[in-house]
Amino acid sequence: MRAIILSAGRGSRLGALTTDRPKCLIDLSGRTLLDWQLDHLAAAGVDEFVIVTGFRDDQVEACLARRTDNLNVKTLFNPFYQVADNLGTVWVARGEFTGDCLVLNGDTIISQEIADSVVSAGISGITVTVDESEGGDYDDDDMKVVRDADGRLRRIGKQLGSASINAESIGMIVFRQDGADRFTSAVDAMMRTPEGTTNWYLKVIDAIAAESRVETLSIKGLEWGEVDFLEDVARAQELTAGWKSRQNDEPA
Repeated sequence: MRAIILSAGRGSRLGALTTDRPKCLIDLSGRTLLDWQLDHLAAAGVDEFVIVTGFRDDQVEACLARRTDNLNVKTLFNPFYQVADNLGTVWVARGEFTGDCLVLNGDTIISQEIADSVVSAGISGITVTVDESEGGDYDDDDMKVVRDADGRLRRIGKQLGSASINAESIGMIVFRQDGADRFTSAVDAMMRTPEGTTNWYLKVIDAIAAESRVETLSIKGLEWGEVDFLEDVARAQELTAGWKSRQNDEPA
């Protein structure tokens, strides 16, 4: 399986933390956010990585060069990162969406358990990884999801305004069989509209779900975090410190 990680943005909402480095390189318990992603996905069986870069791409290249595990990894530079939303980043990498692959937002940290569950799930087509709030509450910044009792995705977006919202996307989608082809065809079509570069790529998933089946995979109860704001960094530090401690406790 190939993982495409979208790491083109700067992350300006993190203030001084990202003045001169991309969000994917903030330090979390002694490793970068990107390193945590690569470590967990590689351990889950992902054997190819494509990192889509933008802001301070030289620093991302340097981070990858420091790794000593010989990952099969390459980078793609998105020259439009300052003027396009993440649909543009996906469009730059559209040629990498072939066969079995996944896409992960560059600001999402996932536990090893999530990486293992998502990679091994083996669900055909397109599968959106979701979490479920215990109280059913989702804030304005959450990418909200409406799904059927059988797990089929019906809607996805930040502004759904629906009482039937029952999950949120964690920013990780898997494509198997014809899933990648369906996705990239829809990405190309949306990029050709007048609003093309202003769109989120999950708007493409929402459009696909209106016409054909899109699955969901719940990782309820497992540890993950989205690093958008300074308070998110504190939570991410807490999570990664726990993961690091458990790794250190494992027998050699």
